[in-house]
Amino acid sequence: MLVKKAYFKSSKRCPAKQCLHLVEFVYQVTLNRPRKVNALNKTMWLEIKKSFDELARAKDCRVIVLSGAGEIIYSRRHATGSCSRCPRRRGSQSKDNVQPYCDVSEQHVATLEESRKTVLAAVHSACIGAGVAMITAADMRYCTKDAWFQVKETLEWRQTLVLYKRLPKVIGSDSLARELCYTARRMQAEEALSSGLVSSFREQRKDVGRSFKIAEEIAQKSPVAVQGTKRSLVYSRDHSLKEGLHQITLWNQLMLQSEEFVQATMGQLTKDNVKFSKL
Repeated sequence: MLVKKAYFKSSKRCPAKQCLHLVEFVYQVTLNRPRKVNALNKTMWLEIKKSFDELARAKDCRVIVLSGAGEIIYSRRHATGSCSRCPRRRGSQSKDNVQPYCDVSEQHVATLEESRKTVLAAVHSACIGAGVAMITAADMRYCTKDAWFQVKETLEWRQTLVLYKRLPKVIGSDSLARELCYTARRMQAEEALSSGLVSSFREQRKDVGRSFKIAEEIAQKSPVAVQGTKRSLVYSRDHSLKEGLHQITLWNQLMLQSEEFVQATMGQLTKDNVKFSKL
């Protein structure tokens, strides 16, 4: 696969990501903190948000693949970069002082879900705590056979609100979600596949090529259609059936007038590959 020049570089202080242009309209965001097992501290969360905000505005980006460098792809919050550094005060002031430090991840995980671009998470090895919260905000998840997932909030006395909100909806089982959260046990790749947490897994260790093939296939589709589909799926998940149908009707009334609709229709009739313009 062709790897082009970096889109933008991470800071020297805390290199949270590297953004590499792989194939046409596909970008890779890599957590690049292998010596700290990609532990997610406040600086990394801010850089993740900055990365996705910039790619959301990039006209030549349609799909983003999120991955991690090193042996562990997504780790829990770093002990020196999260709540352990919060000011410790007694009384009514403690909540106001601690909250800005502890809620950084909750504020920025939604960046993946709210992004107009399709986000794929490629997981190998361990994915722990806040890492699980982050990948549940992605559109699709893929992993290797050696991957495992663990929710450790009950062991660390720390709750990740976005994890509790999304995990039951992603795997479609409130009972299993509660089991994982209460026991803090590991979920292996086979169980993650059967429960719906991931779409597929690869036998080879660190082989996340499947996610890039899917990303390339999505990037060849109409960006208007793909982004509209993502918007409708997210909206329908959090609203009633009637509200979801109404939203889709309004979206179709607007989008069916676009030039890309005509191009896609002609492409289906002529069986030709259509190259859609940048947004």
